[in-house]
Amino acid sequence: SIIMAAMFPGMAGLGGGGAGGPPPEPADDGKMIDLSEKISKSETYARNEASNFPHTNLFIGDSRLGCKSDADEQLIVHIAFNEPVKLHSFKLTEFNSGADPELNPTKILVFVNKVNIGFEDVEDIDPTQTFHLTEADLKEGSDPIRTQYVKFQRVRSITLFVEDNAGGDISAIGGLKLYGRTVATMNMNDFKKQSQE
Repeated sequence: SIIMAAMFPGMAGLGGGGAGGPPPEPADDGKMIDLSEKISKSETYARNEASNFPHTNLFIGDSRLGCKSDADEQLIVHIAFNEPVKLHSFKLTEFNSGADPELNPTKILVFVNKVNIGFEDVEDIDPTQTFHLTEADLKEGSDPIRTQYVKFQRVRSITLFVEDNAGGDISAIGGLKLYGRTVATMNMNDFKKQSQE
């Protein structure tokens, strides 16, 4: 059944527990979790960020801080994870509760597992998915934006490229949250214990 679960991970939560095996780990029960704890901060960076509004502000939870672009409206934010994840959705919130709606990003290209993408690269690489955002999408209480989940199954990093905004000279984002699941892998210590029993 371990082999079956590895081949068909989506089946883990379907049907009963099978032949009385151990219950699946909490991470594999189909529920989406906040992936903030899985972010590798040392490998996360931004390009064209304003020095007084860096990308690290996105994870604080205060939209007045947030992240702003610097020289123009384009912004790259690269987020790496400590372990592979399945990215189900993400939540971008407007900067400073929407006080400057013209700074809202309106078009974001998302790239999966691409390292060191710069502005010179984004036109040459096909994005994993492109998102067109409205002002309503960025409101605090609106639902997270769903990914094409099948394309976001073994994500070690994502790169968000803000290509355009609602007309401002720069772009600004108040906050970012990522939702999904860890890729359920068997703990090797558990595996060794079972093989010794």
